[in-house]
Amino acid sequence: MNEHIVKSYEEELALLDRKIAQMGGLAEHILGQSFDALERRDPQLAEQVVKTDKQIDQLERDIEEQVISMIARRQPLADDLRHVMAALRITGDLERIGDLAKNIAKRALAIAHESHPKPLMTGLRHMGELALAQLKDVLDAYSARNADRALAVWRADENIDSMYNSLFRELLTYMMEDPRNIGLSTHLLFGAKNIERIGDHTTNIAETIHFLVKGVNIADDRPKGDDTSSTLFSKG
Repeated sequence: MNEHIVKSYEEELALLDRKIAQMGGLAEHILGQSFDALERRDPQLAEQVVKTDKQIDQLERDIEEQVISMIARRQPLADDLRHVMAALRITGDLERIGDLAKNIAKRALAIAHESHPKPLMTGLRHMGELALAQLKDVLDAYSARNADRALAVWRADENIDSMYNSLFRELLTYMMEDPRNIGLSTHLLFGAKNIERIGDHTTNIAETIHFLVKGVNIADDRPKGDDTSSTLFSKG
């Protein structure tokens, strides 16, 4: 392979990374906006999130097309193959994170005229801030090809699950205390579940980075702390 071809190939790989960085930046941006829209009950901000998600979807299509083209033309092997396949997997997770952020914003539209209990919104905000911090860390880990940092994000997913479990119980209790709270609480529950799922996709990205850098999957079982499916409540 001559020097010109090698340089061209490296430029294509670098372009792939820049597109992922752009997509990740947009995902971070709308995730933060979606939390703000929900907390401030701001329909206009929520609409901006929905529009920006379309840009993320377009980037996903662009990256998929580039990866398919590179595989067909370059026939990458070993590290290069891991690079392009990791890019494809990360792109899919970022697209889902964008969709989940959009879903959170839509909850803001649905409850725009409702008053929010401050303790519940504080819990939701803290959960959202943690998910956003984890997303930023995992994108930085990809940029730096830092497997240890990705592993730290992977292990920290339990913290988001723990916050989700706590908020789940609070919201169910709030609904049981007064049936008039059911509509608002249901929307907040769905919002919290979306954040929990964002944590899962961030964990997926961390696993992909570890494989990209090390060439092996993470040996331990994935940390998982969501126990809401087995939660029982009785009115005292």
